[in-house]
Amino acid sequence: MISHAAYFLTFTLDLIVYRCVRVACCSRLRFMWFTLMFLTVLCVALQMLGVVRQARLIIVKSQADNTVMCQPKKHIVFLKTHKTASSTILNILYRYGESHNLTFALPLNMHSQLFYPAFFAAHFVEGVRTRSVKEFHVLCNHMRFSSQEVRKVMPKDAFYFSILRNPVAMMESLFVYYKAIPAFRAVKSLEEFLIQGGRSYNASVPNNHYARNILTFDFGLDNTAPENDTELDRRSAEVIAAMERDFPLILISEYFDESLVLLKHALCWSLDDVSSFRLNSRSERSRRPLSAEIADRVKEWNSLDWRLYQHFNATFWKRIDSTLGRTKLQQEVELLRAKRRNLEQMCLQEGGAVDPAQVQDSSLKPFQYGAAVIQGYNLRLELNNDTRQLCQRLITPELQYTSALYTKQFPQLAAARAAAAKKIAASRNTATHRAVKRNIETNVHTAIVTMYEAQLI
Repeated sequence: MISHAAYFLTFTLDLIVYRCVRVACCSRLRFMWFTLMFLTVLCVALQMLGVVRQARLIIVKSQADNTVMCQPKKHIVFLKTHKTASSTILNILYRYGESHNLTFALPLNMHSQLFYPAFFAAHFVEGVRTRSVKEFHVLCNHMRFSSQEVRKVMPKDAFYFSILRNPVAMMESLFVYYKAIPAFRAVKSLEEFLIQGGRSYNASVPNNHYARNILTFDFGLDNTAPENDTELDRRSAEVIAAMERDFPLILISEYFDESLVLLKHALCWSLDDVSSFRLNSRSERSRRPLSAEIADRVKEWNSLDWRLYQHFNATFWKRIDSTLGRTKLQQEVELLRAKRRNLEQMCLQEGGAVDPAQVQDSSLKPFQYGAAVIQGYNLRLELNNDTRQLCQRLITPELQYTSALYTKQFPQLAAARAAAAKKIAASRNTATHRAVKRNIETNVHTAIVTMYEAQLI
């Protein structure tokens, strides 16, 4: 529009000058007319340049105003829930934090969890009691959430988010992974456990929290079963209200790629930042489909979890519709999947996950627990150093990555623990091994008893 206006003004001025020159030619004041016209044209031209420049500035400002400007979030709290693809989210946060020199609120004494299933307490974080860390950026290891205690550790502007999974698929996974807990140990199958009405379940027995409403439990809320529908309505409303108060974003595991796109926008990150491989994932041969009848029993058994999953699954899509829209979401999901395929081709020897027995580098083998077969990855052999470092971070299992970050943040403490571990390992070949082991077990037991007495567990 501005270019057309400038052209019109220029044409008009040319016409005026032409007519004035003709008049001047017929006058003895020819020279004066030429001088006057020259000055007039010069002034108008300068004014036009000013108008055009001002108009360009307006366009630039308008373009800037229409662009969503944001600063990447670096103060983050992620409540890592169980069997929800949360280990993959953890890896994303670890990689981003490491590449941006962020400080993690890591578990005390090089543990992988923040003394779960105890309610989180600020002093569970390494560096809090000693005040050796001035500022924590990311808190993301397993914990039982306590808003008051978390806020003692994390900055006021921290962004809180978590992830949920359909309780039906989640309980099938929990049963396989935690088969050794008292509630599951006495039965042969999940079907048997549910048909018996959870007869082997006792809420007061340690570790049985894995067997019922574990999502509600992880969020620091009462996971005991409601006695009737009225209580279920009231309790589920309270759980949802508490979660919405503390967590502005809840992701959904069944829509994992869509969740990553939503997370990318919420954190003001890039698609590269949230590109990832699945970690701590079971092989397909260890998965069992559940019948419709058993699925209904799971929903009834985990009634609180089922209610909150239904609610946040709905709000997940409402958020997408009110922000990105389905079309833009799908475009970004396709871009994210293309990036993942490129990373798989660049990094992985087999192009995908393999069973643990096939993982060639023992330092990259995922932890195996229960009856689950947790898969890992093999890297291509011909990678250069930079590419290998990038790819290795993508496939490093949770325990190994947590240990590496702890060593990086607390090198002296890590060295002391490594030295102690060597002494214990050396004692295995001596007569004192049993005494050393018994002493360690006694100390651990004493610590747990102390935590119980302090009502931390």
